Amino acid sequence: MKKAIQQKLLYLLVLSLSSCALIVDPLDNGIPPIRSIEPAEVGSLLTKLSEVSPPIRKPVVAVYPNSFKDDTGQRRSNSQYASFSTAITQSPDAYLIRALKHSGVFEVVERTGLDNLTKERQIIRSTRESFDEKQKVKPLIFASLLMTGSVVGIDTNLKSGGAGSRYLGIGASKQYRQDSVTLSLRTVSVSTGRILLEVLVTKTILSASVSSDVFRFYANNTELVEIESGIVENESINIALQMAVETSVLRTIEEGYAKGYWQKDEKIDIDEPSCDDECIATLRG
Repeated sequence: MKKAIQQKLLYLLVLSLSSCALIVDPLDNGIPPIRSIEPAEVGSLLTKLSEVSPPIRKPVVAVYPNSFKDDTGQRRSNSQYASFSTAITQSPDAYLIRALKHSGVFEVVERTGLDNLTKERQIIRSTRESFDEKQKVKPLIFASLLMTGSVVGIDTNLKSGGAGSRYLGIGASKQYRQDSVTLSLRTVSVSTGRILLEVLVTKTILSASVSSDVFRFYANNTELVEIESGIVENESINIALQMAVETSVLRTIEEGYAKGYWQKDEKIDIDEPSCDDECIATLRG
């Protein structure tokens, strides 16, 4: 009876250890707890993008399939066997188009599925020529800006550490690891090919684990009791990439306003020194 009570107490102790502050920085190196990295932060970035004041005339931007991609070629980290899965998504342009559309600052035209769009327009044109010659297909909107760039770096295990203790067969430990993803985003003028804006954004990716265990012998060291409990939490690299893309778009918008490439005022001041001839041509489409 006494032995059963001791085992229950040990089990409760393990549960209490594993329920402590879930994912924290064990060595107090200033890394934020991973539990604060939640998808809600992505929503907050989208809210900031949607709250940006729109310009007097929205620039038309285009994102081509190969204009924003993964240039790292890095494979998913695995120490057991060779992995052929890529570390990040091979369609990061989807995040870029989403961020541009939610900003309300740009008019985004379809270029990812341009072949399908062109074929569909050909079908419409041939049908109308055969049955209704009066209706014509409207021309495609041309873009004045190109958004291009890539994921330029994925760094793993930049910082790692942990802490633990054990006393009389009862122990607890915490570990963490810090990775990062870096991307570059450029805004290019279609009329001249000049790079108007360029931003570089790095997003931290955190991983952490908490574990507790009990290892004891009972009944004259003839019966072994071993209890383990733990949890591992990894920040999603796709969410980190999405946040990095949205941050880069937000910085692009802010720098564009600061340099006069798009303006909040109701009237464009052509003589304004911060806006050159290329800037005026961009604003006028």
